[in-house]
Amino acid sequence: MRSIKRIHQAAYSPIADLVTYRALPTQSVEYIDPFLFLNHHGPQVYAPHNNGLPFGPHPHRGMETVTFILEGDIAHKDSSGHESVIKAGGVQWMRAGSGLIHAEVSSEEFVDEGGPLEILQLWVNLPVRLKMAKPYYIGKQREEIPLLQFDEGKVTANLISGEWQNIRGAFESETGIFLSTIYFKPGAKLEIEIPDAHQIFFYVITGELIVNGTAVRSLHLAEFNNDGKSLVIEAKPDSVLLLGHAMPFNEPVVSHGPFVMNTEEEIMQAYDDYRSGKFGSWNG
Repeated sequence: MRSIKRIHQAAYSPIADLVTYRALPTQSVEYIDPFLFLNHHGPQVYAPHNNGLPFGPHPHRGMETVTFILEGDIAHKDSSGHESVIKAGGVQWMRAGSGLIHAEVSSEEFVDEGGPLEILQLWVNLPVRLKMAKPYYIGKQREEIPLLQFDEGKVTANLISGEWQNIRGAFESETGIFLSTIYFKPGAKLEIEIPDAHQIFFYVITGELIVNGTAVRSLHLAEFNNDGKSLVIEAKPDSVLLLGHAMPFNEPVVSHGPFVMNTEEEIMQAYDDYRSGKFGSWNG
C-alpha cells in the first residue's frame, strides 16, 4: 500500500466575501506535479441580491483549470467565444494553452435568489508540448458525468477524467489526468489501485477518511510517497473526496499570477502578449 509522506492543512484565504481555503500552494507544499493549485470556495449561503462570484475577466496561459461546482453555479465566458452556465454537480474544463481571457461569475438567477455555494478550482500543469496549444473550454452538467458505485452503493464516484472499471470519464485529458469526486456514506470502504509511478492528489472536501490506516480530515491534502499501488479508503462520517492521479511531468515550473510556464522569460512574454492583445478581445 502507498504510504503517506505528509498531510497538509488548507490555508484560510478569503476572497472578498467568498469563503476560500487554499490547499495548494501552502507554506508546507508548493505543488504535487502536475497538480499546481486548488482553491476550495465555500461552503456558504448567499443571501438574495448578492454580488456573486468575484472572478471577473482575467487571463491565463500554460495550464488547465478544472472547476467542480458542488453547490451553486458558475456563468463562464471567455475570449474564444465560449459561454455557459454550469449548475451544481457539473464540471468545467478549460485549457488556457497559448492564452485566453475568461470570467467566472454567478448566474443572474443565483445573484437574484442566492443559495448555497461550494466550488473547487484545480489548476493542472501543461507539459512543454502543450503550453502554447490552442485554448478550449468544455462545460458539462451533472447528468453528463458518469456515476460509478462501490460497496453496495455506499460509495458513489463521479468520473471526471481517466478510466475506471472500463468506463471513460466525462472529459478527455490529453495528459492522462485521472480525476473523480467520490462520496462516502458512514462506514463505506473503497479500494483502488493506482500506478506506483503516478503522483496522487488526495483532498478531503468534507468529513474524515482513513486512507491506508491514516486519518485525513476535511480541508486537508494527503501527499503520498511513490512506494506502492493500493489505496484502502474508509469513511467515518459522510465524506467527500477529490481524488486525482497522473504521471509527473518533471519539468521546470515557473508561475506568476495567472501564468504557468517553464522559464522567467516565458512569463515576461506572457505579460507582453496579454498587454498587446494576443489573448483575444473582451466584450462585456
